[in-house]
Amino acid sequence: MPSDTEVATTSANLLEPRTESKPAGVTLSLAPINATVSLRDQAYARLRQAISEADIYRSREEIRLDEKDLTEALGVSRTPIREAMTLLEQEGFLRTVPRRGIYIVRKTKHEIVEMINMWAALESMAARLATLRATDAEIASLRHMFDHFQNATPAEHIEEYSEANIAFHQAIVQLSKSQIIFDTIKNIFVHVRAIRKMTISQSDRAARSIEDHMKIIEALEARDTELVERLVRQHSLDLAAFVEANCDFLD
Repeated sequence: MPSDTEVATTSANLLEPRTESKPAGVTLSLAPINATVSLRDQAYARLRQAISEADIYRSREEIRLDEKDLTEALGVSRTPIREAMTLLEQEGFLRTVPRRGIYIVRKTKHEIVEMINMWAALESMAARLATLRATDAEIASLRHMFDHFQNATPAEHIEEYSEANIAFHQAIVQLSKSQIIFDTIKNIFVHVRAIRKMTISQSDRAARSIEDHMKIIEALEARDTELVERLVRQHSLDLAAFVEANCDFLD
């Protein structure tokens, strides 16, 4: 099965997922695949990445995928598309509704909160391991993720900060150098990423987020195992509490 990084860097086609009433602004970015590698695996990687980057919680409308549109966007027959979608359904990203089609799975608020709680446990352990396994240079690289925001508030560049925020949390997991944690967390990440992106602009969360990140980086630099584990866990638990209190649109 392909890694999360086996995705196209440019988009030759834009697929607008079909819905019963198409939500504005929800698109999957896809590019034709290369027949020299398994078509199913490439289709799986492209679709999984596109789903992870889509704003699947922007609208209450369900996002339906159309096989014909997918085959045209990816430039392959329906067989590898169907095989890829079967894998994605097994992983919980898609669901088939008889006589209606295949839809991207949207989690309920309760499910999202539970996923964030799980993320808090896994990422905090990853941070703990990072103090023991990451090099000084690797930890120092975390600071550079926020260089762009030193002379401007995150709220002034909310889209860019949102991506930096997400990359920061991915980096902490990677610095743990634990394949088990990475493999366990990667499917949770798709939904947590979408919620982080939606909530970062609300209630001054961006400013508070960067403050938390700086404290986490300082604890990593100090190799303070107990402190960094506590800070990272609380950072995600705060997000869970915010979702619980403010994200009724998920139900």
